[in-house]
Amino acid sequence: MKIARVSTLVVNARMRNWIFVKVETDQPGLYGWGEATLEWKTKGVVGAVDDVSRLLLGEDPRRIEHLYQLMYRQYFWKVGIEGMSAISGIEQALWDIKGKWLGVPVYELLGGRVRDRVRVYDHLGGGEMESMYESTDPGQFAERALMVKEAGYTAMKFMAVPRTEPIEGPRPVHYAERMVRAVREAVGDEMDLMVDLHARCASPAMALQYCRALEPYGLLFFEEPCPTEDLEATAQVTRAARIPIATGERLVGRHQFREVFERRACHIIQPDLSHCGGLWEARKIAAAAEACSIAVAPHNPNGPIATAAAIHFALATPNWVIQEAISRDVPWRHEVVRSVHRVQAGYYAVPTAPGLGIEVDEQAAARHPWQPELVQRYFHPDGSVADW
Repeated sequence: MKIARVSTLVVNARMRNWIFVKVETDQPGLYGWGEATLEWKTKGVVGAVDDVSRLLLGEDPRRIEHLYQLMYRQYFWKVGIEGMSAISGIEQALWDIKGKWLGVPVYELLGGRVRDRVRVYDHLGGGEMESMYESTDPGQFAERALMVKEAGYTAMKFMAVPRTEPIEGPRPVHYAERMVRAVREAVGDEMDLMVDLHARCASPAMALQYCRALEPYGLLFFEEPCPTEDLEATAQVTRAARIPIATGERLVGRHQFREVFERRACHIIQPDLSHCGGLWEARKIAAAAEACSIAVAPHNPNGPIATAAAIHFALATPNWVIQEAISRDVPWRHEVVRSVHRVQAGYYAVPTAPGLGIEVDEQAAARHPWQPELVQRYFHPDGSVADW
């Protein structure tokens, strides 16, 4: 069996362009799909897929580790986020092929399942962009949180922290506390809540102010309090906080995760399977985390193929705790990708279909061609640029 073609299919989903990667073999009807979605860097990822795929033509798609090493190590210049996202999408597609070839779900190839179902959390408003990123009123937060609860979810994540100066007074902290209080009062104590800071705290001092203000609301975790490039800042927050700290969505490859584990800089690590190197690289990252008593909750605000890959990863990973997934970013989400995966009462069931359990309707996808993603522009009151 040989790889005959590697191609990309870009689907505009408003805030993101989903980047689907198709790997075709020389066996009739045998191909695989993966996802390399990276918002605002779509063309860079598509180009990276084209660059690296030249190494794969004529190779056996079943040699997944060998092909990963080929893609990662063959060129002199090591890849960054665009290149690793390209590799991730291709790697997922290779697992899809191998599962179909053997007639088994991908999680069976990752060591077999270690759990009977996959707990999933939704975003405020189901991931619809305006609800997630533009809501500013406690009443809106409460109303949209109730929608998530009524849909059967037992956990949800939202952005309560506003754009924050490196050092500020209590105004933004009080704002965040009002938002979290509104959600907690609306959904009750039985709903697990997570707050995403989006690395908006340029100093651990501000991150800790938020932590202390939100402690009474029993958060499951506090995500990405400080910029990834300043690991010591995150480590300081982790050591002082009384809320579990999660980070890692912007890291790629197991080498970038190593220092996080060595310094115990978080309680929960969040590799993104569409960026970190794919399923097998994520399993290596998870194994290193397990040795340091760190849990895994993969980042995934991406499309339906990325979600399918994450479900298989969750089923085979012992120190996994919960999975992020979008439900309502676009109304035609499940028209473009037909999937065996459906959320029931806040969980995904164990799939039995071979491969990843998805199929792309390329004609439906063609109705949503590439467009520039919606631009996010954030500034502080004095006009200086703020982190998104």
